[in-house]
Amino acid sequence: MSNDSSQRKPHRFGFLLLPNFSLIAFSSAIEPLRMANWVTGEDCYETVLISHDGEAVSSSFGVQTLVDCSLKDIPPLDAIFVCGASPIARTGNEAVIGWLRRQGQANVALGGIGTGSYLLACAGLLNDYRATIHWWDLDALREEFPGTQVTNNLYEIDGNRYTCSGGTASMDMMLFLIGQHYDMNLAAKISEQFICERMRTSDDQQRIPLKARIGASQPKLIEAVTLMEANIEEPLSTDDLAFHVGVSRRHLERLFKKHLQTVPSKYYLELRLEKARQMLRQSDKPALQVGLACGFSSASYFSTAYRNHYGVTPREERKRAAETEERQPAGTQFGRSTLISN
Repeated sequence: MSNDSSQRKPHRFGFLLLPNFSLIAFSSAIEPLRMANWVTGEDCYETVLISHDGEAVSSSFGVQTLVDCSLKDIPPLDAIFVCGASPIARTGNEAVIGWLRRQGQANVALGGIGTGSYLLACAGLLNDYRATIHWWDLDALREEFPGTQVTNNLYEIDGNRYTCSGGTASMDMMLFLIGQHYDMNLAAKISEQFICERMRTSDDQQRIPLKARIGASQPKLIEAVTLMEANIEEPLSTDDLAFHVGVSRRHLERLFKKHLQTVPSKYYLELRLEKARQMLRQSDKPALQVGLACGFSSASYFSTAYRNHYGVTPREERKRAAETEERQPAGTQFGRSTLISN
């Protein structure tokens, strides 16, 4: 942290809570700010909770949260994060959308947490910006707002637009912003306080469940993929998969080709490589041990398969991940602020 941090004014984050907002997404966003204050012993962030009318707001689970103010009497804010409804409320948002447009015109930084990205898009505030949203709503956001560069990433920071997919990705986004303001050492300390073993980057993608991609009409295909995911260390042959699922090998191959545009063996290999990449980034296990844990019988086989798929060797992947974590991000300098107890 810089020596002049004690002379900076508090940076104030507003959180607009919409009815049926996701409690885990909201708490994952606000808790890192509180912890930044606790870890540093300084007033690093101030939060202001907002609702449409200043009244308490119920989360999707029915937990009511008191707020500080309504849309009409907010104090000056440096950034506003919209905590969207779960599921998306597509009607009745006209007043909020108009208010968000005015905040955008005032050049306030704006963020969407989970489905909050949808309201920002409705207000025209994500045109020509990269943005993301929960995987459940990705296709809808792409279709309704072609001017938005929708990604499958956990979160997106593009200028003064901050969006995340919700859930625990809210914490990853806030840790990144804290790292921008101070340094990654503070972000790492906060992550450790929450027993979060790895700070995910904006390059990490959401994993979209297979059932969501192809629907529930292909139970045999879903069952085969489930078996693959449960047998990473000791992969099953295509014949074994077909036997356990109760179909012929040719029928299983046709299912993969039709719905996933690949063959079972290639899909299985990519699953194992994805698991290996996660382990290389998140653990300090030797590359050979990672390969064995993901069903690769030798170091050379693992290295060749990994390089063919990702363009780098396992050792290069680990080195690159370490450099990314050590690199102090550059970005907009935020002011210092205090967390308000609500």
